[in-house]
Amino acid sequence: MRKAKGVDVTGKAVEKGVSRRSFLALLGGAAALSACGFQLRGQQDYAFKRLAITGGTPQMVARLERMVQGGSDTVIVKPFEKPDATLNLSEGQGLRTLSLNAQGVVQEYELVYNLNYSLMGADGTLLIPPSAIALNRSMTYSDQYTLAKSQESTLLYNDMRNDAVDQLTRRLATVRSLHPAPGEQTPGVTPRAPLPVPPL
Repeated sequence: MRKAKGVDVTGKAVEKGVSRRSFLALLGGAAALSACGFQLRGQQDYAFKRLAITGGTPQMVARLERMVQGGSDTVIVKPFEKPDATLNLSEGQGLRTLSLNAQGVVQEYELVYNLNYSLMGADGTLLIPPSAIALNRSMTYSDQYTLAKSQESTLLYNDMRNDAVDQLTRRLATVRSLHPAPGEQTPGVTPRAPLPVPPL
């Protein structure tokens, strides 16, 4: 009888120990995720909670919407849905010749992308004055691979557009108030000099 009791008691103790270890493991895992900053929302605390976007290509606007709504408690709304602020966007792209070969044929291009933006409060306050993000990439070129180079340039432009959107989301986070006091307005940012040619 004593032996049977001992087995029963030990069995229960083991079961309790396993349950306790499982609980502690789950608790530790949750703490680790929190320490790593793993969360779907709340990474940015924008001053505006309802943001409208005007201008920009559908591709860029879609990425911006995903990043803002997926990384904060701010929602994207239409301009007529009473936004707290409106983000105005315009973008442009182009290319310049970087080098020619001995026959005078282009062998390298510089691809350029510009994103212009400003942020206006619902009451007309200019929260971010007209600013710009300028990016560039270099690309070798050959008439023998026209189609491949066209596809490569498309990928490079898309990469620059995504990079610009990433920078823009961080720029929006610098706005601390929808009614900034004098001297607390977010300054505009524009490139002051041509960007250096990037390495291949």
